[in-house]
Amino acid sequence: MQKKYRVGVIGATGMVGQRFVTLLAEHPWFQVTAVAASSRSAGQTYAQAVANRWLLSTPLPQSVADLLVLNASCVEQVASQVDFVFCAVEMDATATRELEESYARADVPVVSNNSAHRMTPDVPMLIPEVNSQHLEVITAQKRRLGTRRGFIVVKPNCSLQSYVPAIHALLDFEPTEVLVCTYQAISGAGKTFATWPEMVDNVIPYIAKEEAKSEQEPRKIWGQVEGDSICAAPKPHITAQCIRVPVSDGHLAAVFVNFAKKPSREEIISRWAAYEGEPQKLELPSAPLPFIRYLKEEDRPQTRLDRDYANGMGISVGRLREDNLFDYKFVCLSHNTVRGAAGGAILIAELLAAKGYLD
Repeated sequence: MQKKYRVGVIGATGMVGQRFVTLLAEHPWFQVTAVAASSRSAGQTYAQAVANRWLLSTPLPQSVADLLVLNASCVEQVASQVDFVFCAVEMDATATRELEESYARADVPVVSNNSAHRMTPDVPMLIPEVNSQHLEVITAQKRRLGTRRGFIVVKPNCSLQSYVPAIHALLDFEPTEVLVCTYQAISGAGKTFATWPEMVDNVIPYIAKEEAKSEQEPRKIWGQVEGDSICAAPKPHITAQCIRVPVSDGHLAAVFVNFAKKPSREEIISRWAAYEGEPQKLELPSAPLPFIRYLKEEDRPQTRLDRDYANGMGISVGRLREDNLFDYKFVCLSHNTVRGAAGGAILIAELLAAKGYLD
């Protein structure tokens, strides 16, 4: 791709915003030309705004250090400097919806990391390897918004990234019931051990709103576009329990599945190994290959050992075995702030660019 797109990061000073600017620093298609945050940070250089709150182990990219932080609410000012934006603001759902629609109505495509528009019927909620066909509903969304090129696409909840692709590769065996327990890193809350010392040597068996998202969002991902909306799939039925654990990065999921057509263990592992989606077929820059890897060791995947597989964009699966109550159980892992947040959103943008939605 010859063209280089001008990119804005809205909510650039938070943990996910920081991950965006680091992953985009050397991107072959995208260049950060605008960073925006709240009025508290506006007017400072990006380096000044994050000087005492840089949360990543990787250093601040020099390519964005001197950019002046803009006020995220000054939509026209930001829009004039970009071709599209990533949005990772820390605001309530109503304010986030209004802000994202303001950018879309200013004819700026929005790739969102936020939950506010995930269940909006004409907003695609994408895992690019799973449901790229949902992009076709963007035409209807543009009609609703009255825009020429502005629209919103969202990334699903970070914990879904580890296990939804693994189940998706097995859909033709017709999964009927799924039970999942997720063990989620503290960076999913935008925290480090330095900023959240209460998590050291501790487990918290509650993450606000997480279980409802885990039970509802996959059904939309597996749904179908009907008219101007994405209609949720009726199955599989999903129940979830979400637990915060003392891990810096990486969401682990213990998954139990029943099938209408029970496959063999060998068939499951073969499907995982062979599975690829549109990003792999299009050879997008951030696409992991292989997308899903199966680890044969009894004690894998492990968070610290395996979260960075394929630069944090791949899915690791292990411990596949038959179960006494379900047909099978297995364990999945993905990097929550890369695949589950900024990296997953960047892959969505690459798919949008490859299919002409950003032009």
